[in-house]
Amino acid sequence: MIVLLKLILAHLVGDFLLQSKKWVDKKEQKKGQSIILYLHALIHGLLVLLLLWDITYWTLALTLALLHGAIDAIKLYAQRENSKTRWFLIDQALHLVSIISIWMIWIKPDIDFLELALLPTIWIFATALLFITVVSGVIMQMLMSSWSKALNENSNESLPNAGKYIGMLERLFVFIFIITGNWQGIGFLLAAKSVFRFGDLKESKSRKLTEYILIGTLLSFGIATVTALITMQLMGS
Repeated sequence: MIVLLKLILAHLVGDFLLQSKKWVDKKEQKKGQSIILYLHALIHGLLVLLLLWDITYWTLALTLALLHGAIDAIKLYAQRENSKTRWFLIDQALHLVSIISIWMIWIKPDIDFLELALLPTIWIFATALLFITVVSGVIMQMLMSSWSKALNENSNESLPNAGKYIGMLERLFVFIFIITGNWQGIGFLLAAKSVFRFGDLKESKSRKLTEYILIGTLLSFGIATVTALITMQLMGS
């Protein structure tokens, strides 16, 4: 497992610490004709050798360097100005998959994936996470639809889907805090949200907005708390 962690660390250092904005811009301008693309891939290979500190892994390092360059090239040619964020996420996901795949081929870790897949804990967590991120968002939207219509009568422009993702992250944090036994983190999260929302409430002077935010917050925290408690109960049994 330590080898996998070193491979991931090498990727993070190469992609985020040693790659400047200027390098990224040059790669996007010249794409496959940019020497920076190949230098960037070479640096990744050298970082792998440096962190593993074993020359016998040179074929592993070379393979990862070539894969990294190929994935970056695919992103450079496929992305458009309005899809850079999406392709950044795809790019990082492909890098992670390639690192794990190469690690499994070279190191051959003694992991029984069938046994892992049969663990009830994994299915409990998968179900709980899906519920508090996607399903509960739809439930809250349905429950609060009448209030949101009243609120929109005096609308103020906001980021597209901002509330949806804030709610998903909020419930994820509450769920994680409870599962890990850090209940004090919920108080910190609630206080932080109150600070950010104070300006909106103060400027709007709208009772409807205040009630809408309070109901949404209590619903979100309540769903995440109950889900986490049920998850812990199922895991305990």
